[in-house]
Amino acid sequence: MNAIMGMNDLALRRATDPKQIDQLNKSKSGAQRLLAIINDILDISKIEAERLTLEHVPFKLDEVLENLMSMISHRADDKQLKILIDLAPSLHGLNLTGDPLRLGQILLNLTGNALKFTEQGSITVRAQLAEDRPADMLLRFEIQDTGIGISTEDQKRLFTAFEQADGSMTRKYGGTGLGLAICKRLVNMMNGDVGVQSQPGSGSTFWFTVRVGKATDAVPPAPTFAQDSAETRLKTQYAGASILLAEDEPINQEVSRGLLEDLGLVVDVAEDGQQALALATQNPYALILMDMQMPVLNGVEATRAIRADSLNRQTPILAMTANAFDEDRQICLDAGMNDHIAKPVDPEVLYETLLNWMARESLRPIAGTTSGGKVDKES
Repeated sequence: MNAIMGMNDLALRRATDPKQIDQLNKSKSGAQRLLAIINDILDISKIEAERLTLEHVPFKLDEVLENLMSMISHRADDKQLKILIDLAPSLHGLNLTGDPLRLGQILLNLTGNALKFTEQGSITVRAQLAEDRPADMLLRFEIQDTGIGISTEDQKRLFTAFEQADGSMTRKYGGTGLGLAICKRLVNMMNGDVGVQSQPGSGSTFWFTVRVGKATDAVPPAPTFAQDSAETRLKTQYAGASILLAEDEPINQEVSRGLLEDLGLVVDVAEDGQQALALATQNPYALILMDMQMPVLNGVEATRAIRADSLNRQTPILAMTANAFDEDRQICLDAGMNDHIAKPVDPEVLYETLLNWMARESLRPIAGTTSGGKVDKES
């Protein structure tokens, strides 16, 4: 998937013919739908294997809902649907603790479901306080649509994996029938419940509750940058900075290198962990991108060696991994990596993560230290 989506993104960035751009956008859309199916299967597998863990971090509900709006607004615009967010005043700006990523996933699944089955009208997302206790609170969310509705009989199997209201739904609307099953399991992990109220032809209201903690300290604001995109800032402020890319798969090398060189970054490529260590010992880098599954030395082993003795003991190292389990990512952090970027690589996510670490470390371009080429296999 990284090769398919990565090459598609590179082609889109260079395309100028309108017809070609349209075809590439359709190809990208199809690949994204396939990736969503793969991610759903991975999520349900992790949950069933009890290998999915929830985070307990500070967050604000306002930011979760703003992020939801940014992800669904273009889809609603395409169908000329109104999206309304109704956040209870008592929850506005409140400092909470929990797993905002998984909460956002539940909201996105349910809102995306409403968008799929609504052809006209509106979708309203409500967030209310259902119960307030000294250390935590129970939140109730409702996603109300003006769509096709669901019969009482069909509602009974909605939250069962690989089930949809009826077979014709899959043919007409697509999907795996996993989204609602994932929502139910995540909600249960958050000590809540989920349900639906609906009648055919009268729309549906999906609701769920989750228990969240109260943050004792103020939630730090999300990092904000200037109005310019991360890509623009990297081009203007960090062009010429040296990046080490450790990646053994040739197509993945081409994708990542292309995205980095589009920024004006100077890229050295190592084809295995041993080559990455050799380059990191010889040259200082602004940042290192490290694939996990490589021959000779894998990404974890190479990172430990770089942290132990090289010119890049303090250089940000970002894992590039398709590993789905939380413990795999934790292994990366324990080895001395600073962050991880999931494969398939999303250019926007890559650029935002690069900017975050390069700005955080106050790094500036390092000129004249590397050739920007691929290290020789014999070196």
